[in-house]
Amino acid sequence: MKQKPTLKVIAKELDVSVSTVSKALRDSKEIGEETKNKVKAFAKLYNYRPNNIALSLKNKKTKTLGVIIPEIVHHFFTTVISGIEHYANDKGYNVIVGLSNESFKKEVINLEMLANGSIDGFIISVAKETLSVKDYHHLSETIDQGIPIVMFDRVIDEIDCDKVIVDDVKTSEKAVRKLISSGCKQIGIISTKDYVSVGRLRTEGYKNALESKGIEVDTNLILKIDDKFNSDDNLEFLEQQIHDYFEKNTVDGLFAVNELYAITAMKVARQKGLSIPNDLQIIGFTDGVLSKHAYPPLTTISQHGFEMGEEAAKLLIERLENTNDDEEPFKTTIVKTDIIDRETTKL
Repeated sequence: MKQKPTLKVIAKELDVSVSTVSKALRDSKEIGEETKNKVKAFAKLYNYRPNNIALSLKNKKTKTLGVIIPEIVHHFFTTVISGIEHYANDKGYNVIVGLSNESFKKEVINLEMLANGSIDGFIISVAKETLSVKDYHHLSETIDQGIPIVMFDRVIDEIDCDKVIVDDVKTSEKAVRKLISSGCKQIGIISTKDYVSVGRLRTEGYKNALESKGIEVDTNLILKIDDKFNSDDNLEFLEQQIHDYFEKNTVDGLFAVNELYAITAMKVARQKGLSIPNDLQIIGFTDGVLSKHAYPPLTTISQHGFEMGEEAAKLLIERLENTNDDEEPFKTTIVKTDIIDRETTKL
């Protein structure tokens, strides 16, 4: 066997689940003796060792939480970190932050680096590249070892863990209905590719809002941004895609699924001589510093990142401190959203 002997590889070779392998190696009573012996023999033969995430987190409690985020430049993630720290510090926990830079490899490395014997559990918003390649082994193996993870904002439906989200569909419906009520007839959306859960759900909300008002969905008005992972020229590439979109389409309303897309769309629109909000009304998702200081100030949806961070820390600490023999069912907390009216939409 040339592959590195991980839980996933062992499970595949023996045609059992990763969870079964993990439990067998821990002598769980849930697993029969024959299966235990087979798993242990295979693990010994190929010199399997539990990953350092599992070892460091399983063996001791240090009152420290690891947080992994895709990027630091977005105001949303900084407010989430503030919320996590506020709640965690109040409960006697410290916080260490790692940055994936939207990279699958860096996300895996961060999990391993943070699990250096000083972390009790993780809070994570998943990198775009992880969602793109659909490889979640680093997350599922950690959870299979009994190590708690809380996902926020970008979550993975296939992974069973606690999650903190907003109702992306209903919130997006509300934003697009606002554009409709403000007189917009040709409403477009700038979104991520569908492998990113928030982009897919916000696009669904966009479509629902149009259809509820009897407006036919024009797929030409849906721009799915093709992100270039970890590229230094990503912003220039983003601007070019939006420029091409405006060249091909005429819109009088635009919904962007994040602040960066909205601000970039405003820049390109002004370059084309469009007046905001007279010629084009825009609403962005996430209320950050850029939105407040843009010209004109951007109408946005506030995700209440601080509250989201507090909720994520609460869920993780509650699971860490759970003394019941029975494992508590996983929870999904939905944080409310609000539309912040500014000058890119008509009152």
